[in-house]
Amino acid sequence: MGMKINRRTAFGLGTAAVATAALANPAQAEEAAEDVSPATPDLACSQVRRVYERAAAKAGGTWWSYISVAGADGTPVAAVNTNSDTVIEAWSVNKVPVAMAVLDKVDRGLLRLDQQIQVPADIVIPDGDGIIKLDRAYPSAFTLGHVLALLLTISDDTCVRLCGSVCPSAELNQILRDKGFPKTQVDPVANPNRFFLGKTTPKEMHDIFQGLVQGKLLSATSTDFLFNILRSQVAFTDGIRRVMSSFDRARVATKAGWLHDGRNEAGIMFDKAGKPVLTYSLFADGQGDPDDFGATHPAVQARSEMGPQFLRAVDRISGAQQARTYAAPSYQPSNGG
Repeated sequence: MGMKINRRTAFGLGTAAVATAALANPAQAEEAAEDVSPATPDLACSQVRRVYERAAAKAGGTWWSYISVAGADGTPVAAVNTNSDTVIEAWSVNKVPVAMAVLDKVDRGLLRLDQQIQVPADIVIPDGDGIIKLDRAYPSAFTLGHVLALLLTISDDTCVRLCGSVCPSAELNQILRDKGFPKTQVDPVANPNRFFLGKTTPKEMHDIFQGLVQGKLLSATSTDFLFNILRSQVAFTDGIRRVMSSFDRARVATKAGWLHDGRNEAGIMFDKAGKPVLTYSLFADGQGDPDDFGATHPAVQARSEMGPQFLRAVDRISGAQQARTYAAPSYQPSNGG
């Protein structure tokens, strides 16, 4: 009779005994091994790859992905590379490069986070995601900082237009090209201040997050501003961060995007010291009901399975030491007053 192996059993028996038990039940042994954090980047990569392949296969459909783990010297090492150079619809994941382009103008002194952005009634998108459409109190005004916070947490669609009002599509695309991302571009329309969110590749989106944590794309102040939003408790929680404690959620900066049958998410995980340790860029379609935009969609469920297992896989290795340390944003619920 095969031995059922769980985490407690694995720690109690030790590696040799678990290996012996694997002869009786390889599937259970593999599952038990994945419940214990690997001690080296190579083993972490292997574990991340197994977790991804199992969850993606279970969900079905088509996946385009790139995932890296910080190597021994901090250099990202590819754990998953699946059609990662394919140009694909980014949906709202491209709100990160949109915000990056706007913050680039802030860094150059052309915009300020505290400047007022006018919100006339005719700029409000009446459907889609966000809260601006719910206010029914326009014209109004927000600060640019407020616009970016709404853009990156609740993924407010009207904020795309508000960003376009201060960073037109042609300028935005040129900023991204100048930073080395020619395939991550918004789609212009007749109005130069409006655009659709456009396309990217999984590899370029991965490299955007890597460039940000390495301090190559924005000032330290703007980078901190961006990650503080993406790691906040009100940022997206249905996918990678869904089955995590509030402490673990704060270790993950993430942005999701969805439309039609596409379900995408990209972001970065930090070790407990605040160093980047795993970067993921996951694009998928064809898994389930295209009208289901909730946590029950198979691709979103797959990411919710991947998230805590990815974090466990890298919990015993150090993040990229050449990168800055990004302290987790503090979180304390308030009762008003």
